[in-house]
Amino acid sequence: MAVALPRLLRAGVRPRPLRLHVLRSATRGTAGPSGRTLGSAAAPAVSEPEGSNGNADLQDRILSEPLKHSDFFNVKELFSVRSLFDARVHLGHKAGCRHRFMEPYIFGSRLGQDIIDLEQTAAHLQLALNFTAHVAYRKGIVLFVSRHRQFSYLIESMARDCGEYAHTRYFKGGLLTNAPLLLGPGVRLPDLLIFLHTLNNVFEPHVAVRDAAKMNIPTVGIVDTNCNPCLVTYPVPGNDDSPLSVQLFCRLFQTTVNRAKEKRRQVEALYRLQHQEAAGGQAPAVPPSSGT
Repeated sequence: MAVALPRLLRAGVRPRPLRLHVLRSATRGTAGPSGRTLGSAAAPAVSEPEGSNGNADLQDRILSEPLKHSDFFNVKELFSVRSLFDARVHLGHKAGCRHRFMEPYIFGSRLGQDIIDLEQTAAHLQLALNFTAHVAYRKGIVLFVSRHRQFSYLIESMARDCGEYAHTRYFKGGLLTNAPLLLGPGVRLPDLLIFLHTLNNVFEPHVAVRDAAKMNIPTVGIVDTNCNPCLVTYPVPGNDDSPLSVQLFCRLFQTTVNRAKEKRRQVEALYRLQHQEAAGGQAPAVPPSSGT
């Protein structure tokens, strides 16, 4: 064998590895210490309780029901262009403070002050409210963010009334990107950030807008004519300085979140009732006893 091996190698013949031969000669279907099987036999699947599949199907139906409708939560009826105009949402800053990325949302300028196109504001606001309702319907965490001190109490009260969270103080950089180190390994980040003001108290972009974009957290933001809407997922062009406009936006977001949570409770009750009726109708009838 030692003499014939060089000839076989020159002829292009390679010897079969011993390890493969041992594996092939092993008994098929025998399980090792780790629970995996040798050969082509598949590991037996872990049997799940029968009720778990029904609950999973029920949850899938509950979560997929709003996706079948364009406006499942009827957020379009919460406001109108007239109500936006009465709340002074159309008033922007001076033309000299205009951000170049806000030019598509500006209707014109009057006496040196930019006027926001309320038709675009209504369309963007409907999308933002609809997305907020879907997040609240799926029991997501909504965080309201602002840095203006004069609206801190209003925003915190609004978040408390709708069962969500608010952050109106100094936002430390890295609070989202480095959350496991600052807040603990088991912390859960918010599912949606709503910025009532995308600028801080010194008129610089809020650091949470950048951190949320880095962490792929969707954001909704009220952007004035001096703001940058590029990093906001759902920008809503509008006045963020007037008390009337801020109160309107807070009322709309509070109503939307509460309506979505109430809708979730109604849909859950409806589908559970239908599931119980279907399970009761499919149950086999108990045969009467011979003594009766």
